[in-house]
Amino acid sequence: MADGVRPFSQLAQGRGLCQNRRNITSEARQPGIHRLAVVVRRRLQCPRRSSSGRGWEKSLQRHPDEPADHALGRSKGGFGTKFHVVVDGAGIPLAIDISAGEVHESTRAESVISQAIATLIGRRRQKRKRRYKPRQLAGDKAYSTRRLRDWLDNQNIEPIIPHKENEKARHDPAVWFNRFAYRGRAVVEQCVGWLKEFRRIATRFEKLAVHFHGMLQLAMIRRYLRLLFSDSA
Repeated sequence: MADGVRPFSQLAQGRGLCQNRRNITSEARQPGIHRLAVVVRRRLQCPRRSSSGRGWEKSLQRHPDEPADHALGRSKGGFGTKFHVVVDGAGIPLAIDISAGEVHESTRAESVISQAIATLIGRRRQKRKRRYKPRQLAGDKAYSTRRLRDWLDNQNIEPIIPHKENEKARHDPAVWFNRFAYRGRAVVEQCVGWLKEFRRIATRFEKLAVHFHGMLQLAMIRRYLRLLFSDSA
């Protein structure tokens, strides 16, 4: 050439870019067939077993109580975990449970309230008091279900739960709602805000739900210790 630049040498006829001819079948060498066509077809016909399920089987062996969804789900707030907590009138957490983000609150209410009642029974026995169960229980509109109200009535607990807009009792003047007692529900929101001050709770880093539940229990223990050994809780 005029500028003295040497051109690239032409590739030899019949030679591809792959140098390992042992993995290339005679079907791929035929004219008109791409050299990756056989590889893709084999991948679809005889796929290998994925090794991603081995970690899940190992987790089940170590933690039989681990849920299938790892307590992870998508809700309006995004992809995450929802935890259900029951506190007393002073804002001290009594019981806590976790579920996926799309799980409704009312489905876990009975189990977590039963745990809180068991905690109160152990505390009242030490003080030798007869009243083991709370007289009232406050919750938001998400817990306004007939099943939960009947269950609380059977437990001799008065439900302080406002009715939804689509419920007839909401517009019935004969139904009285204790607004003064409902103001005490603010301690639940304050407890949740205090728990989310911990980075491991505000942002979940654990893959397994049992590990994240353990972090919540550690936060509750720290709350107890702060109330016992600190003047300003």
